[in-house]
Amino acid sequence: MKWTLRIEELAMFALGLYVFLAFLPFAWWWFLVLILTPDISMLGYLGGNKTGAFVYNFFHHRALALLVLVIGVYLENQIVILAGIILFSHIAMDRFFGYGLKYVTGFKHTHLEELK
Repeated sequence: MKWTLRIEELAMFALGLYVFLAFLPFAWWWFLVLILTPDISMLGYLGGNKTGAFVYNFFHHRALALLVLVIGVYLENQIVILAGIILFSHIAMDRFFGYGLKYVTGFKHTHLEELK
C-alpha cells in the first residue's frame, strides 16, 4: 500500500487516541486493552468466507464507528463514545498495517492489497 495512505491512517489513529485521552474519563491503559476487540469479528470466518467477510467488514467500516460515536455523543454516554473511538482507531490501525475490507474470496484478499 502506498505510504501516503498509511500516513493518512496513522493520522486518523492519532486523532482517535487524542480524542480518547483528551475527552474521556478513562485511564489511558483502557485504550490499549480495548484496541484489538473489534477483531473478535474475525470469528465470522467460522461460517465461511462469505459470512466472515460480511461480519468483518461490518465491524471494520468507518461509517459504523462514526455512527456509534455520534450516538454516544447524542446520548451523552461515555461507554458508547468509547466504543466509537475504539472502532475508529482500530480501523485506522488496521488500514495502516494493510488490513482492509475483505473480499469473499478469502481473508487475505482486501480492498487495499493482497496480504502475504
